[in-house]
Amino acid sequence: MEFTKMHGLGNDFIVIYGEQELPQNANELAIQLCHRFFGIGADGLVYILPSDIADFRMRIINSDGSEAEQCGNAIRCVAKYVYDHGYVTADEITIETLGAGAQQVHLHMRDGNVEKVTVDMGEPILDGVQIPTTLTANPIVNYPVEVEGNSFQFTAVSMGNPHCVIYVEDACSFDLEKWGSALEVHPLFPKKTNVEFATIRDRSHVDMRVWERGAGPTLACGTGACATLVSSVLNGTTERSAWISLKGGDLFIEWNEVDNHVYMTGPATAVYTGTIEI
Repeated sequence: MEFTKMHGLGNDFIVIYGEQELPQNANELAIQLCHRFFGIGADGLVYILPSDIADFRMRIINSDGSEAEQCGNAIRCVAKYVYDHGYVTADEITIETLGAGAQQVHLHMRDGNVEKVTVDMGEPILDGVQIPTTLTANPIVNYPVEVEGNSFQFTAVSMGNPHCVIYVEDACSFDLEKWGSALEVHPLFPKKTNVEFATIRDRSHVDMRVWERGAGPTLACGTGACATLVSSVLNGTTERSAWISLKGGDLFIEWNEVDNHVYMTGPATAVYTGTIEI
C-alpha cells in the first residue's frame, strides 16, 4: 500500500489515496499502521475517497480503530495532498466529512506551494443533546463535572465531533494524561468526548492542550481549537477571532458573526511518502 505521512502542527496522519470506499478492515489497519513502534506511527489513518457532493470525501480512523466524524488538522492535510498531487488546480475546493458534510476549503499559495489552508468548519453545535451529552441545556457553559474526586467546570461544543472545554490556571503544565483520559469516558458524554484544557492569555490569545477521543494526547487538534474559541466567546473571555496556541503550534480561529460559521486557518505539511506491506 502506498501512503503519505502528513501532519498539521504535529497532529500526524497516514494518508491513503485511490480507494473507492473505506476498506472493511480499516479499523484494524489503523491500529496496526498507527502504532508508534510496530507500524508507521500516527494519530490517525486518513482515506481520501470519491464524493457525490464535494470534490473529495475524507474518512479518518483514529489510532485505536474508532472513526472520527471530523478532524480539522486532517482536512488541511487532505487539501494540501490533492493539490500537491495535481488532482485539483483551483485554490477553492470542497471536502466531505461525516460530521459536517461538504466543507469549503481555501488554499493559500506561495510560489506555487500550499503555505496554509483555511477551512469553513461550519456552525458550532451548542445544544446538549446534539453534541451529544446527557444534558438538555443549550448552551452548556461552565457546567460542573466531577471525576475521580475532583471538580471541573466545562463548556460543551460540537464541531461535528464532541468537545469538553475546561479552563485551568496553566494549560501547558496541566496533567493531561490523568484528567483527559478520565473525562473522555465520563457518563455525561454518551459517545465519549475530546477534552481541551485552556488558559486565556488575553482576548486574542489562548493556550490549549488536548486529549483527543480515540487518540489520547496529540500535539494539535483543529476542531478542538475551534471549540475552544467558541467556548471562550461564550464565556466572554476572548473576541470572536483569536490565536489558539497548541503544543505543535498556532491556529487562527474566527467565529464569524454574520454566517455563524467557524473558520480555521493553519499549515499542513507532507513529511514523506512510502509503501508498506499489509
